[in-house]
Amino acid sequence: LSPPKMADEESKKLTAALNVMRRMAPSTIENSLAGLCELTPNLTDDLLNNVDQPLKVEMDEAAQKKFITCDYNRDGDSFRSPWSNKYFPEADSEALYPSKYLRQLEVDANAIFDVYRKLYFEGGSYSSVYFFSIEGSSDEKKGFGACWLIHKDVDSTEEDLKKGWWDSTHVFQVSHVKGETYEYKLTSTVMISMVMEDSKLGSCDLSGSMNKQKSETLTLSKTKGTNHLVNMGTMIEKMDDRIRAIIMEIYFSKTRQIVDGMRLTSGARNRQMDKIAASLKDALKQSKK
Repeated sequence: LSPPKMADEESKKLTAALNVMRRMAPSTIENSLAGLCELTPNLTDDLLNNVDQPLKVEMDEAAQKKFITCDYNRDGDSFRSPWSNKYFPEADSEALYPSKYLRQLEVDANAIFDVYRKLYFEGGSYSSVYFFSIEGSSDEKKGFGACWLIHKDVDSTEEDLKKGWWDSTHVFQVSHVKGETYEYKLTSTVMISMVMEDSKLGSCDLSGSMNKQKSETLTLSKTKGTNHLVNMGTMIEKMDDRIRAIIMEIYFSKTRQIVDGMRLTSGARNRQMDKIAASLKDALKQSKK
């Protein structure tokens, strides 16, 4: 979340608003964003462009498949489906579509990513991939962008789980370096939310987001079987594993550590008392010398 260039006063307001949004839980981010837009209507466009929101899913009536909506497949109030390449609701004649080259990459990427989604996220999940032109690149084969999305709704199979979801957004900027070598700049954002509720616990909202960036220079090789989709897919898989490991450490290990610090279990309490007793003995020995 970085504010664009603007007047100093407006920039300060936008920076303050983005700082507020950084501290909001993903489960309440839509209400928080709506409130800020109401307070500062002149910053509405900048806030909408700079704040990551939970992903939404729409139905492609032509292909009878669901797809994920985002800024990269939006034209006005319509969203383009990667399955049929049509807008829903129907857009005007000036709506943007990917070129033939990018559309073929998009079709292949969606087929591959759908398999990845089924293997790693299973039921209740949806995936979409969008390819698009980038400013400053006259040749789309030497420079383009791609957005890979996954949304998963967590089934409320447990009595105390009220709702939960996982959103992954991977945005690439691909630029030609030389020969068959390209630079891949990846920005990944993961948003997670779990709302727990029962008579003993009450209501507990465990939500958060994480943003990571990575850049790699890779080559295309027919002999090695590498192409743009292989290079991007490999980077996404590594980034997903990295973010998942960090989330496990932060959300679960850290939470357990905090709870143990607030109320020690019997075993931990005994170990703590042993440490205190040993410290007292050392202090007594030092005082006798």
